[in-house]
Amino acid sequence: MIRTSALRETPTLVGKSVCLVPLGPEHTDAYFAAGLDEEVRRLKGAHGHLTYEQARQWCESRAGRSDRLDLAILAPGDGRYLGELSVYAVSPENETAGYRIALSAIEFTGRGLGKEATQLVLEYAFDRIGLHRVWLYVYAFNMRAIAVYRSCGFHVEGRLRDSLLWEGRRHDALLMAVLRGGYERS
Repeated sequence: MIRTSALRETPTLVGKSVCLVPLGPEHTDAYFAAGLDEEVRRLKGAHGHLTYEQARQWCESRAGRSDRLDLAILAPGDGRYLGELSVYAVSPENETAGYRIALSAIEFTGRGLGKEATQLVLEYAFDRIGLHRVWLYVYAFNMRAIAVYRSCGFHVEGRLRDSLLWEGRRHDALLMAVLRGGYERS
């Protein structure tokens, strides 16, 4: 049985290079700015971007939810916003949930930040929430992310053919998942 109360606890998870804190109104400016980055939007498959008001409303509405967990990824030393992640589509009956992560700028990729954040959140998802399975979708062209997910214990389970049309080209998305006991601890 999963503990949905662990979704409302607003955890702070601290690693060597990242600190995960509840996404809130104080992150609105950085969250909005990240959505303007063309490469970040391509990796997410987001054709448009939120208005500032939509970003503000999103960040303000994250607290106290029992159906998902939204965390900001910060640099532990100076609190610089590095991105955000979510455990969402939680199914208590099946002990499963979806996962997504977005670093806020390409300059943060290739430094192990996404891997560390993913390991921290998987540990929380399995050990504190009590999930059995965490799944995600990643576009097949995002080889760096696929490698990170594999290193965290995710396995490809399927392919959604031609699921993204970006600048006239179609791209597949991969369904990946990791089971409790199959993830790599930080």
